[in-house]
Amino acid sequence: MAASDPALQTLLLPFAGGELAWPDGPVLFLRARDGWALRQFPTRQLICVQGFKPDADALSRAGLEVVEETALPARQFPLVLVLPPRQRDEMRASFARAVALAAPGGTVVAGMANDEGAKSGEDDLRKLAGLGGKLTKNHCRAFWTPPLHGTHDAELQAQWSQLDAPRSILNGRFVSRPGVFAWDRIDAASALLAEHLPRDFADTGADLGAGYGFLSSEILARNEQVAALHLYEAEARALDCARINLAPFADTVELDFRWHDVTAGLADRYDFIVTNPPFHAMQKADRPDIGRRFIEVAAEALAPGGRLWLVANRHLPYEQVLNANFGSVRAVAGRDGFKVIEAVKNGAAKPR
Repeated sequence: MAASDPALQTLLLPFAGGELAWPDGPVLFLRARDGWALRQFPTRQLICVQGFKPDADALSRAGLEVVEETALPARQFPLVLVLPPRQRDEMRASFARAVALAAPGGTVVAGMANDEGAKSGEDDLRKLAGLGGKLTKNHCRAFWTPPLHGTHDAELQAQWSQLDAPRSILNGRFVSRPGVFAWDRIDAASALLAEHLPRDFADTGADLGAGYGFLSSEILARNEQVAALHLYEAEARALDCARINLAPFADTVELDFRWHDVTAGLADRYDFIVTNPPFHAMQKADRPDIGRRFIEVAAEALAPGGRLWLVANRHLPYEQVLNANFGSVRAVAGRDGFKVIEAVKNGAAKPR
């Protein structure tokens, strides 16, 4: 359970302080996160929706019910809680979804950090359904609708509900959606790594933190001897796009799409691994420990002689963990504040 989650704590303050009443029936929690603040309330009432694997796993470990957004029961709820994302289109879509799922007379309550767009979120919810109240604390704000009786802006709700829908990007080359990392472009780090990818990858490999599938598509376009490629991604929304984007390779390569928290380790063994690891938690400050853990996990999962190809921000201190876990490490390229590194695991590679 997270030690501190100011947005979650602030989300629940209206109930702890008596401004709002906690209902007797089921409560829907969109983009749910676990935390001690939830323990004030009957958690058995909660139906949690969370597409980010580390948060979904934490909720499951706490004994909370977690469902996929597409598997929600066909019903409405007297209370819908939401921790909206920072990306504006995805945030508006989450409000539209929350309003649609609120029962007649129900309430939507949101909590956001001030530096992650709380004021914009409050303004958007007011525009969509009106504002029943708000409060600020912990450098966050909670805000909520009045009881909903079909008085929200139905036209705006229908429009906003489609704002985070999957769509073609880059002249139709890929499908992506708002909220996915670098959702409408190829980020500079991945582009640099793609330029230097080898053309002699073979057998079974993995893409750690695969996003919508750009690096995986570049691997397969360059390496006809790859027999299987496993895509690991913590964000379910990104992985859904990757399934679409890698479909052209499905007849010639064994593809496996894994909704997985890489920091928890990998069960399989690989001949090569490619990664542009995250270096921050969701909407948080720099977390180089996440990237270091990706490197450790890659070293554990690689076969003897297996290769890791990594791109990272130049300032991130990865060399120590690379040298501690690999037999050889070399800098391949650098540009625009990024570095590409190849690391080879000790031992002889299996014969081709």
